[in-house]
Amino acid sequence: MTESIARATGIAALFNPRTVAIIGASSDTGKTSGLPIQFLRKHGFEGAIYPVNPRVTSIGDLPCFPSVSALPEAPDVGMILVGAERTVQAVRDLAARGTKAAIVLASGFAEAGEAGRQRQAELVAAAGAMRLLGPNTIGLVNVTDHITLSASGALAADALLPGKVSVLSQSGGILGSLLSRAAAKGLGLSKLVSTSNEADLDISDFLAYLADDPETQVIALYIESIRHPKKFQQAAMRVRARGKQMVALKIGRSEAGARAAVSHTGAMAGSDAVYDAFFERYGIIRAQSFSDLLDIPATLSTQPPLGGGRIAILTSTGGAGTLIADAIGTVGFETPDPNEITRANLRALLPNMDIALDTNPIDVTLAGLRNDVLTEAIRVLAASKSYDGLVVIVGSSGVAQPDLVANAVSAALPERTFPILAYVSPHSPDAASRLTKLGVPAFTEPESIARALSALLPTDIVSGAAKTVQSAKAIAIPDVFAGSLDEAEAKSLFAQFGIPGVRELIVSTPNEAEKAAKAIGGDVVLKILSKTITHKSDVGGVAISVPRNQIGSRLEQMKRDVADATGAKIKRFLVQQRIGGGVEMILGLRRDPLGSALLLGMGGITAELINDSTLRFLPPTGGLSLDEARAMIGELKTAPLLSGYRKRPKADVEALANAIVAFSLMVGQLGSRLLEAEINPLFVMGEGQGVRAADGVVVMTS
Repeated sequence: MTESIARATGIAALFNPRTVAIIGASSDTGKTSGLPIQFLRKHGFEGAIYPVNPRVTSIGDLPCFPSVSALPEAPDVGMILVGAERTVQAVRDLAARGTKAAIVLASGFAEAGEAGRQRQAELVAAAGAMRLLGPNTIGLVNVTDHITLSASGALAADALLPGKVSVLSQSGGILGSLLSRAAAKGLGLSKLVSTSNEADLDISDFLAYLADDPETQVIALYIESIRHPKKFQQAAMRVRARGKQMVALKIGRSEAGARAAVSHTGAMAGSDAVYDAFFERYGIIRAQSFSDLLDIPATLSTQPPLGGGRIAILTSTGGAGTLIADAIGTVGFETPDPNEITRANLRALLPNMDIALDTNPIDVTLAGLRNDVLTEAIRVLAASKSYDGLVVIVGSSGVAQPDLVANAVSAALPERTFPILAYVSPHSPDAASRLTKLGVPAFTEPESIARALSALLPTDIVSGAAKTVQSAKAIAIPDVFAGSLDEAEAKSLFAQFGIPGVRELIVSTPNEAEKAAKAIGGDVVLKILSKTITHKSDVGGVAISVPRNQIGSRLEQMKRDVADATGAKIKRFLVQQRIGGGVEMILGLRRDPLGSALLLGMGGITAELINDSTLRFLPPTGGLSLDEARAMIGELKTAPLLSGYRKRPKADVEALANAIVAFSLMVGQLGSRLLEAEINPLFVMGEGQGVRAADGVVVMTS
């Protein structure tokens, strides 16, 4: 059996076992080891349950077996509830019996230091071809098929609500939290898995499995780290190819992701920013808060996409309507007033009433809180050419009528061809839960409404993942390019891929510098040339606008300044053309365990201070397309500086886009040979005048 088939077989067994062995089972439901049998029976598991415990002969009406070898048949799945020191032998026993998969709840493995890592390695070796979930996991729940292979206390709930949202979590405790919160919200779930230590099966394995699960439409991911990026990429692309969506909460936003590096790029593109770019390329919506991890899937699993950004707000309370209008307006949605036809149709619903129905939010006041009025108002707004979606507000009076809005939506739009969300203004968890159960996702925070609506906007996602990438003929790179290159070598490399540098000459003496300055003409730039000092300005290694008649003395002074600052004896210098005009940009490579990302931002010596930048995750092969490069430019807050802001000359934006593509192709061709690369500044000249690399950093494997 191949590895991939063994994994698929093991995962299928975990989600739909016919027989389950509980190793270390207890009759005491006050203990963790007493919960799995209770939950399996409580929630309707119809297969065989085999408790294994040599100390007792039965648990309830189930016979208890002294060992795995004594079982009447090989179980499909074994749940192991013994301590870490006994777990390895339990895994070995199950594997020897032919069990397809085991769930290890015990802690004390890789999360517990070196001794734990060694024990986890023994665990994997003992499993052989048998698949492992965990260790340190709370288990797995298949709501749609009544499989509860978990000891989570959240399963004490009387009933589990089935739905189209599945959850993958790298934390066991978070799994239980999401299960209980979903139940309270009225959100139905399909599959839930706690992958935890991921000694064997990891989050990517389950993501790939759920791509083909007919009962899963949206996958919520709680991510601490992605251990196998390439496998995760493939799984995410498979999910998107099946027309399903993913929402991820990645913890660690506050980590100081700026690694020590010779370039500015490493400091400007922390690891969390790389996750943003990674998620964007593979079509994953990033949750901004813990509540988003359920709120957004609740919306995606019940509502069609938005056709645009015009939102109607139907309310009976003006204050709440203003709250929603303000919240969605801050993320770019519009709330236009209804057109004349829509206004007339709304007025016809409440004739002879002194109510203003010609503005948005559309306030029907308390007089409009009738099922027939709300139903027809929703139909009118859904048919209007003024709107792409609707937010219905449940005011305080809705507490007494929790089903009023949901029933009106169901009657008005049984096919849900028009996105409708509800905002529950008072504290009424019951009203919100009833709405969500009836297919109208309900929210208690205006900002949550805004984020949920944003998730419904159509994207070009298949996106980054499936987009045709740019390719080019391979360029021969000299073997001399190894280690940390000096600036001249770096710019020579860039030039080979089509990114021109400024005019410059290498000199060693004051006399050579004077001749070089004369040949270049005008005031020049003088720099040290070093493979080890990359932040040259910080040590006095750069002089701008040096007059030709002062270049010799300035070189000697620079030698002394750099020696005082670093102890280095500089022997080579660059005399460069001084670029007049142009916009300074930074273009760099960020290497990360996830892969490679390109950073574009405003450059120069203040690049890190300004930190106006954007990242684009690169495809595994090839480079970015011109459209992606243009999009990166447009994402910068300071992009107007390139397009004639306040009558300044327009810059050659198309040349910049081509330089981004060329840089990405260089990264793609050099692959793992290229450790770091950056152009800073990259001068973008006037329209039609191209770009110039004025400084560069490259570090390659030796």
